[in-house]
Amino acid sequence: MNSTAALLDRVVADLDQVLGADAFAALSDAERLVVLRRAGDALRRVEAVVVETVASSDPVGLANGVGCRSMNELLQRTLRVDSRAAAQIVKASRAVHRETDLTSGAPLPARWPALRQAMLDGAIGVTGLLAATGPVESAGDRIGAADRWKADAVLAEVVRGYVATDGTDGGAEDTDADGGDTDADGTQPDRVPAATPEDVKSIAHAIALRLDPDGAEPTEQRAMTRRFLSVGRMRDGVYPLRGNLLPETYAQLQLLLDAQLNPKTDGPPAPEGVAFRPSDDAGNDRADDAGVDGDEFNSDPRSVLDTRTRGQKQHDALTAALGIAARNADMPSLGGAAPTLVVHLDSADSSWATIPGVEAPVHAAVARHAGCTGTIQRVFTEQGRIVGMTVTDRIFTVYQRRAITLRDKECLIPGCHVPASWCEIHHVTEWARGGPTSTDNGVPLCWWHHRSLEYSGWEIRMNHGLPEIRGPAWWDPEHRWRTPRLSLPDFAYT
Repeated sequence: MNSTAALLDRVVADLDQVLGADAFAALSDAERLVVLRRAGDALRRVEAVVVETVASSDPVGLANGVGCRSMNELLQRTLRVDSRAAAQIVKASRAVHRETDLTSGAPLPARWPALRQAMLDGAIGVTGLLAATGPVESAGDRIGAADRWKADAVLAEVVRGYVATDGTDGGAEDTDADGGDTDADGTQPDRVPAATPEDVKSIAHAIALRLDPDGAEPTEQRAMTRRFLSVGRMRDGVYPLRGNLLPETYAQLQLLLDAQLNPKTDGPPAPEGVAFRPSDDAGNDRADDAGVDGDEFNSDPRSVLDTRTRGQKQHDALTAALGIAARNADMPSLGGAAPTLVVHLDSADSSWATIPGVEAPVHAAVARHAGCTGTIQRVFTEQGRIVGMTVTDRIFTVYQRRAITLRDKECLIPGCHVPASWCEIHHVTEWARGGPTSTDNGVPLCWWHHRSLEYSGWEIRMNHGLPEIRGPAWWDPEHRWRTPRLSLPDFAYT
């Protein structure tokens, strides 16, 4: 009986024959397509051999036995791949690894049994396997084994290119004696082009969203912690830029870049009327005029009111600047309209939202934040057909915004001195709850305090047209409503 290594030797020898024939130049386009398909079949099966070899071994013992520190290093040396490719193989092997039953010694089902079999059948490679399992695995223990196996069955059929005859995904549960897949009721499922890893990833995200509707909150918290923007020191005439952008920041930046790079536009407008003032002088004048040193509820000398890092503050400043730039009349348009950030929410009680151009869903707070200062468009569908549409504009007019800026002068949250002209106008009483778009219901909030208002502990109300704030207990043990004490002088916006 031929050993596994001997069989692979034959495969290598056959491939050497193909590569040594020097017949590729004479291939027609149709023949090249056939060759690429067959090469893809061979590539996925070779990857399955590698993954199954790693998954069925003791990674630590195998690596240490040949003098390697880890399985990653072993794969780099034996497969001649880089660390990232080796890490992907190790991660894929964990998804298909089978434990051994302690009593019978028989192998137990893999963590993803249907996808493992799809990999062994050549329907999916390492990239596709990770794309299918990654979104569900990221939810951790919030998705149980039973739900994970259901997702496994659906995703396995997606990568095989099956779709049920009734139009729903899945259905290839039984196998005929001749090897053909059939639905549970004995009917033959329809075949569609096999999904690419990107397609599989999108479907896996949708499945994870449905199985983990409450997972948006921890995802949002992790994203908020990891966001930052930093500018390094000049090197070779340029400044390096590093950071992690929130999805909505990335999407807005991409829209602005698309608008600027659109070949139908004349490029960015030339700067006009720009005046510069030394920052040190401006800061000193503002502090002297404001007289906020003795204001215990509005000064923040120990940075206890705003605990953001410098990198996070710079990220948030970029986000606010992108929003202002998108609304500027000189910004080139996309499709006849300003480069508008669009956030999609299936229903008012959804935990997740989606943004065009962003591959993963985002927290619904992004939609509520965008909806507070933008336009809400409701689209009603039945079986995929658009049957109705309404548009509600809740944007403060330029005159209302100017009046609110004159009244409040800066971000309403104590310790934050972002000028009101740079702020977003927040509906104190939500528009959805009957709050009007009027000066008696609008206050300026910087991007960060507007974005985090739901969970930051700050509360805002209007008292006869005047804003009042109530902060968390750590800021005000009395937890009572207070009138903000402004730090900017009246002449700052005249």
